[in-house]
Amino acid sequence: MESVKISPKYQVVIPRKVRDSLNLSPGQRVQVIQYNNRIELIPERDISTMKGFLKGINTEFSREEDRL
Repeated sequence: MESVKISPKYQVVIPRKVRDSLNLSPGQRVQVIQYNNRIELIPERDISTMKGFLKGINTEFSREEDRL
């Protein structure tokens, strides 16, 4: 976990290690979500970059009767 400081303009810098691991780039948009007592930043991704990200997911599971 890394700590960042809020600037007088309420800006924060995302640490390099986090930017690199999530492949964030300048100008990229993120969703800001308040959840209980924390803030979550969710990177927005272009739909074309999402192709194949679920490859290999296990689809073998039982559904509830009312969900068939």
